Amino acid sequence: MAKTRRIGRRFPDYGWSWPTGSLDQLLKAALLPNEEAASLCATRWLDENDIDKVSFREHRLLAAICDRFGRKLAAQPAYPRLAGLQKMLWTKSRMAMREAEPALQAMVDAGCEVMLIKGASRIALDAAAQRGRVAHDIDILVRPQDMQPAFDVLRDRAWQIATGVSPQYLRTRLASLRSMNFFKGTYGDIDLHQLAYDGSQQSVADDIAIWQRAVTAEFSGIPVLVPSPADRIALAIAHGGLDAHTHSDWLVDCAVAIEGGDVDWSVFLDVTAKRDLAVAAAVALSYLAREIGVALPEAVLEQVVDMADRRGASRLSSVLQAKPRTDFGALTWLSRGFAKQLRLQRKKGRLKQTEPDVVWRSKSVATKAARAAASPALSHRIEHRQGDGREVMLDVVVRVAVPPVRRRIEMEINAGDQHIARLRSMVLSRSGGERTLRFHGKVRLGGSEQPLVLEARPSRQFRVWDNEQAVATYGALPFQLVSAIFSPAD
Repeated sequence: MAKTRRIGRRFPDYGWSWPTGSLDQLLKAALLPNEEAASLCATRWLDENDIDKVSFREHRLLAAICDRFGRKLAAQPAYPRLAGLQKMLWTKSRMAMREAEPALQAMVDAGCEVMLIKGASRIALDAAAQRGRVAHDIDILVRPQDMQPAFDVLRDRAWQIATGVSPQYLRTRLASLRSMNFFKGTYGDIDLHQLAYDGSQQSVADDIAIWQRAVTAEFSGIPVLVPSPADRIALAIAHGGLDAHTHSDWLVDCAVAIEGGDVDWSVFLDVTAKRDLAVAAAVALSYLAREIGVALPEAVLEQVVDMADRRGASRLSSVLQAKPRTDFGALTWLSRGFAKQLRLQRKKGRLKQTEPDVVWRSKSVATKAARAAASPALSHRIEHRQGDGREVMLDVVVRVAVPPVRRRIEMEINAGDQHIARLRSMVLSRSGGERTLRFHGKVRLGGSEQPLVLEARPSRQFRVWDNEQAVATYGALPFQLVSAIFSPAD
């Protein structure tokens, strides 16, 4: 059998992007097959690092290490803190699951096929894995035709849309989004996907095939699907392999799937080719095989490396994006930033645009506006007579007290479940103070139309609005409705 060529540690070879230093030490503590060697890595890391001063990336791996060794690390001075950290992370994961469970069950009851991906899929296959696998958000994949009923389940159960737009706006545009984030309460966090991969990793054929290969499982007693072992590895690499190890337990997920022994490697190679994952896969799998000793078939690694070697100039970009951010020098920061921006242009979440965005921008600043007809509030009803379905022009003047920050002012006009328009204005000055804004656009007044409501929207949502700077920069701004005048359309 031919042996895979030597993987070098210099740029642009794949070993240049392998984890190094303390991150490498943590991964080896979690993954090395030799228990003694892994334990030695764990104790060295605990001797050399302060748990309270490292990031969430390290905390996620520490949970896996604590699950692996437990009281075998009790002699370490940091052990009480380690055990407390694991308990805290497990509690947050369990609370996130409990918030998500009623929504998952409601989706299933509504006839949706629900597939869990990423960390949630591992827990669905092995409930005990939640002790060492942090899953503070639940990633749900549904078929495109199930996107609307799944969205309605979340909306009807008061899950908040993270972007700040209204449910009316988003519901008519579901077909144009790959995924969206929702949260509820203190711990609830759901990512709803209709496609498992981002826009830079497209394959229409595999979007269908991933469902055909899926296997059944249970998540807290709820019947769900999870990706096949080959798909779980490919998805872990796709979501984590080009993200500079913002999180690194995706490598643990890969190792767990490989060690399960039932990976269809022909499927994995096919997905890797279709999804353009070869370089990220070469980095990840060569690290697992060469540095960790995971029992990966040599022929598979050889084919992945050969596929990656033939990627041309794009190979350099992917190698840069795969390198852990803790290893960045100034030149690496600049080069990786440029490469990432190019990928983000292809990664955009939108698919086909089903409904055009109707955006009214502030046309002018009224200097002598009339006195406001209402006191400041987050929404105002716009009175009108019932129409006959024809379009009319609506001229709206509002007065807003703007905080002394640069920000967007976001508003929407909705009528019941129908979205009419978004109103937007940019505040470039940090002077703050009162602004009078005028918006002008078309609306259709029908005979059975519900009342028009003008409402302020945040430019993004936060779970808790307890930061004054965040409220000033992103929060919905109370406004006074000065006037709302209808006139015939041109």
